[in-house]
Amino acid sequence: MKQNRKMRNTKPRKVILEELKKVTTHPTADEIYSMVRERLPRVSLGTVYRNLEMMAESGMVLKLEMAGTQRRYDGTTDNHYHVRCTMCGRVDDLPIKLIDGIESEAREASAYEISGHRLEFTGLCPACNDRAGGKAAG
Repeated sequence: MKQNRKMRNTKPRKVILEELKKVTTHPTADEIYSMVRERLPRVSLGTVYRNLEMMAESGMVLKLEMAGTQRRYDGTTDNHYHVRCTMCGRVDDLPIKLIDGIESEAREASAYEISGHRLEFTGLCPACNDRAGGKAAG
């Protein structure tokens, strides 16, 4: 469960959050570092990593950890679904309606105390689909 501890709002943390909220592509820490360096040229990679971890632990951002892929971060913390490219690893928000009652159904089907869910769709992103000759389309 996420802790809701109060964190000081440092300049790097503020810029990281602003940059992360500008995109829906769920960048890696290295990609966020590049984005933040445009505004804070002296920021270190370690500072970005530490802040992302603290922000994820506090619930300010989501940390997306999928098997076999780099950790990605999401500035949108409300329930929503994702789609991941099986070729390049790109992750995007999937703007579809949430499935009603799925958590209640999961509670009834298991002995787990269900606290939430994440649903990920997989496929080829438009760029990889084009490179593959459009084989995934249709």
